Amino acid sequence: MTAQGDCDPRFARVREVFEGNFARGEELGASFAVYLDGEPVVDLWDGVADRHTGRPWVRDTPVLSYSCTKGVTATALHMLAERGLVDVRGPVAEVWPEFAAHGKEKITVEHLLTHQAGLPVIEREVPVEEFEDQAAIADRLAGQAPIWEPGTAHGYHALTYGFLVGEVIRRVTGGSVGEMVAAEIAGPRGLDLWLGAPDDVTARAGQLSASTRTTTSADGTGTGEDGTASDPGAVDAGGDEGGANRALDAVMGGRGPGDPLYEMAKASLDKDSLMNRAMGNPSPGKLKGGANHPVIMRAGWPAMGLVTTARGLAGFYRDLVAGDIVKPETLDDAIRRRVQGPDRVMFVDSSFGLGYMRSGLTFLTPAKGADSAFGHTGLGGSIGLGDVRHGLAMAYNMNKMASAAGSLRAFRLVEATYNSLP
Repeated sequence: MTAQGDCDPRFARVREVFEGNFARGEELGASFAVYLDGEPVVDLWDGVADRHTGRPWVRDTPVLSYSCTKGVTATALHMLAERGLVDVRGPVAEVWPEFAAHGKEKITVEHLLTHQAGLPVIEREVPVEEFEDQAAIADRLAGQAPIWEPGTAHGYHALTYGFLVGEVIRRVTGGSVGEMVAAEIAGPRGLDLWLGAPDDVTARAGQLSASTRTTTSADGTGTGEDGTASDPGAVDAGGDEGGANRALDAVMGGRGPGDPLYEMAKASLDKDSLMNRAMGNPSPGKLKGGANHPVIMRAGWPAMGLVTTARGLAGFYRDLVAGDIVKPETLDDAIRRRVQGPDRVMFVDSSFGLGYMRSGLTFLTPAKGADSAFGHTGLGGSIGLGDVRHGLAMAYNMNKMASAAGSLRAFRLVEATYNSLP
């Protein structure tokens, strides 16, 4: 098999890895793009955009990239901070007074960006009728109390991150994150990147797919967030304790209690765990086709709603790394590690700057990029990555979701890219 697209001869190994992912049967459709010092050096794609119809994956096939969205949302916030419209270190309640309720008056915007706010779960079930009403969902969070003391620990706010940061942006600009992204990031740069996809984009988008579904998500539909067993590609525990234990053993291969990866997998099989509660409300699984449903793509949830091509997301990081979206000093401060260590929601160690993931178990990078890479991963295996030191920007997206055991597809591509540098 020969992948479609272009690849600079210096990055021939990247093409080999991309094609190898398909040869091993790990892909349906996928794309990978790399910029080096602002110039395109890799733009590859291949496979099937829709396994039901056989529609091919073409150069401009976009796909929902889940939590890769968070890096774009964070950047929109930093643009406002540069203009003096938001104080990242100031209380959220300065721009969102209702948020101060239930002891939240000291929670800062930085706490939101670093997953330290103690609000990883929306306690009351969000009905489908509110899926396109981000302000209503944010209002639910304003009426809650934190489940840990803000600033004392971090835990992945898989979905609530977007509604929280998004409401700060809405209070300042009067519009949604998606509107700001379209007007000030994607539109002026001609990037194939939408947070709130129009119908014509939805119609040609890749369809997320997996061979199995789990029955253990928060609402029993099999839809979750960011690589846990509640995603559509996870093992099926069969709805019984014995089945869950067998599934856990199959996923973990000998790991035991106390091991963070074991505890993460165990939590993913428990519909009442903090992890699944954080990742299952609001649930795209309430709609036919889950995250493929036009309502989800149109809603533009600021934590997981990004619809983009790999070239579009890599182009975003290209311009971010070049200092064309925010000032270099703003980005340098934003990617500085603020938290690192055990994650209250995910169990494994995670590390964040102001809205961007840094190298760790949740954002795997090769040694050459360990101190300089930043960006965000997404459910199923997608990734967007920037690296100022090496002048790199890259993105990978696909439609075959990774299982609970995870996937090394993106890491192999990132590693091959770094290894191809002079």
